[in-house]
This record gives sequence, C-alpha cells and structure tokens, in this order.
Amino acid sequence: MDEQPTDESTGDQPSGEPAARRGSFWRELPILLGVAIVVAILVRAFVLQTFYIPSVSMQHTLEINDRVLVNKVVYHFRDPARGEVIVFEAPPEWRSNTADKDFIKRVIGVSGDRIECCDPEQRLIINGQPLDEPYLYSDGAVSDAAAAAPFEVTVPDGRLWLLGDHRSSSGDSMDHYQRSGGDLQEATVDKDAVIGRAFVLFWPPSRMTWLSVPGSFDAVPDGPPEREPPVPAQPGN
Repeated sequence: MDEQPTDESTGDQPSGEPAARRGSFWRELPILLGVAIVVAILVRAFVLQTFYIPSVSMQHTLEINDRVLVNKVVYHFRDPARGEVIVFEAPPEWRSNTADKDFIKRVIGVSGDRIECCDPEQRLIINGQPLDEPYLYSDGAVSDAAAAAPFEVTVPDGRLWLLGDHRSSSGDSMDHYQRSGGDLQEATVDKDAVIGRAFVLFWPPSRMTWLSVPGSFDAVPDGPPEREPPVPAQPGN
C-alpha cells in the first residue's frame, strides 16, 4: 500500500517542525555570521572604509575626532581630481612615526599643473587661474595664507600636490617643498599611494556633510597656458 502524505492539521509530525526549524537556525547561524564577517572584510578592504581625524591639519573642514567615509573604488576608474579630499599612504619623509602612515589632504594640483603663489589678492594660481579657497582655516578674525612663501612649481607626472586646509598647521606639499629645499619628488605624492576619496563626514551627526569639490576649481583649466616667448633685445644704434 502506498504511503499517504501526513495531514498537517492532524497527527504528531507537525508538532516537531518548529523545533526542527529552531535547530536548523542555530546550526546555520555560525555560517551566516561567517558570511557577514567575510562580506564586511571585503567591503572594508576594497570598497568603503571609515577613518578618524587625529590632527588639526584640515580644520575647519575636518575637526579632530571627526569620522569620514572613504570610497576606495573610485580611483580604480579615474585619477584624483583637484579639490577632492583624499586619504593616502604618506611617503616616509612625511611621517612623524612609522605608525602614522594614513594622511588626509586636499588635492590642489595634478600631473602637469603649474602652481604659483600668489596673485595680488594672495591667492594661489593654478594653470594661470587664481583660485578662491573658502575652506581655508580662519580663527574668526584672520584666515590662513594660501601659502607660507612665494613659489612656482610644475607637478611631476603621476604625482599630486596636496595641501591641508589649515595651511599653517599642515605637514603637506608646501611644507615638504620648503623643508627639502625644493625637491618636488619629496614634496609631492605618487597617485598610486592614494587609498580613496573622503566623500562624507558622518560623525558626529551634528557635523554630517558631503565633502564636495568647491566650485572655484571648475574654472581651473587642464594644463598651464603657454608662456609668451621673451621679447628679443633691440640692437643698439
């Protein structure tokens, strides 16, 4: 005689199903937790990562103990752009100790850019275009200067000129340009050392904001203008 399916409304078998399901859940829970941990590790390693701010070098855009979220994927598809806030692995010459290797600064110049200080209004000039920098640190009465001293550089190929928003308290490209006596390799950062773009300040909630690129960077042309040839000396009479 063929076996008949058990009627779910009668008999003893259904009474065991909830217990079986509970047992199955507890057996599967370690697997689910393991998968979640692996996914979290992969996301942190390759997609998104949080960083906290340990210093004043990016004030008042970023304050000490702020937390930012960093997109680690975006620069696999394009290069860092002017005005973006990035996290990068600092060159050994930039580190006060070996543990402090992840730095955060703003991209001011990219490969081939000519950066000068300063125009009559004391603004940086990038590729012939003066740059307004509304994010520069201010104590309420006086704002930081765009640069500590006059200079003119052309950013080497494959490298970035990075500055803190709190210029007077930032170990950045300008600082290391002066310390090294004008060594552009020491003053700039290899674009391959960039970890990702900091795109949102998410903690504390009262300061939550997007770290967008200031509109003043839109006017900066790609590449410096050609210099006018020198006027030849006139022969004497």
